[in-house]
Amino acid sequence: MVTRVGDALQLRGLRVPNRLWMSPMCQYSAAAAGPTAGHVTDWHLTHLAARAAGGVGLVLTESTAVVPEGRVSPADLGVWSDDQIPGLARIVAEVRRHKVVPALQLGHAGPKASTHAPWIDRRRRVDPADGGWIPAAASALQAGPQVRVLSTTDVEAVPSLYAAAAARALRAGFEAVEIHAAHGYLLHSFLSPLSNHRTDAYGKDRERLLREVIGAIRDVWPAELPLLLRISATDWVDGGLGVDDAVALTEHVLPLGVDLIDVSSGGLRPAAIDVFPGYQVPFAAEIRRRTGAVVGAVGLLEEAEHIACILGEGDADVVLAGRATLRDPNWARKILRARGFSTPWPSQYAWALGADG
Repeated sequence: MVTRVGDALQLRGLRVPNRLWMSPMCQYSAAAAGPTAGHVTDWHLTHLAARAAGGVGLVLTESTAVVPEGRVSPADLGVWSDDQIPGLARIVAEVRRHKVVPALQLGHAGPKASTHAPWIDRRRRVDPADGGWIPAAASALQAGPQVRVLSTTDVEAVPSLYAAAAARALRAGFEAVEIHAAHGYLLHSFLSPLSNHRTDAYGKDRERLLREVIGAIRDVWPAELPLLLRISATDWVDGGLGVDDAVALTEHVLPLGVDLIDVSSGGLRPAAIDVFPGYQVPFAAEIRRRTGAVVGAVGLLEEAEHIACILGEGDADVVLAGRATLRDPNWARKILRARGFSTPWPSQYAWALGADG
């Protein structure tokens, strides 16, 4: 059967109303220090509620750090403290108001943490004297700034941090969580041979930490709710991860309780990438074809006809968009309507738009 943009997707006991989802995008809008560090602000509520009102089927929060030093920037959201639950619950309430699924991405930026907001200079770290920190990593970097290499004992504690964060997400009311294991962040840095040169058990088996994180989360996350996993299908660098590795990883994590593979790429080292709409779709399609996994495709996917082809030809089960939803909060509704699906506007807008919107 051909999949269409407006078809619902069943993941365990959760029904997602359509196949157009909002990707996680850091907003760099939380307090960086003090008692409200990492807490939800009115900006986050307005931003996420507007996209939910715009017709997406599922809204993913920005990468939400499981520990303070796991933030991409000091101004990122966190889920390391019970004090952060009430704010996160406000996000859930606003997203659900529009009959959209609220999901939270669990993140630890690892060696890519403590950066400035992109409108300042995200290539440069925030100095510890200015509220930054020395980021954690699987191994010392061959070039670049200093990192703190995690001891075996440190690594063994990581799964419990993710589990505690997932439990807080559940208490806040989220209906899905996604593990961020892409883009050079901590879990990706363990997976890739480019960044993991350890000699302990977590170097001999680079997937071990991710498997332990999945297991720890599944111990606290309800069996009827889905667990998503974002991966980089390739490092785009010789000697790094490639699509065959992504296929093997998918085959290993599906039996552990992962329900959807969110397929991205790169982020570990600079690389020459030919970027165009759909440039990552072949990776999603290959993983789906070879493993039978439910997959999401991402990467400059904006146009209705293109997205319809991706879903209709079976290259992906879901399309996620980030910047397209920043440019137009009603991106999903416009695509759904263009493909013949009825998506009523909120009453507060519909009266002014006429019967046809």
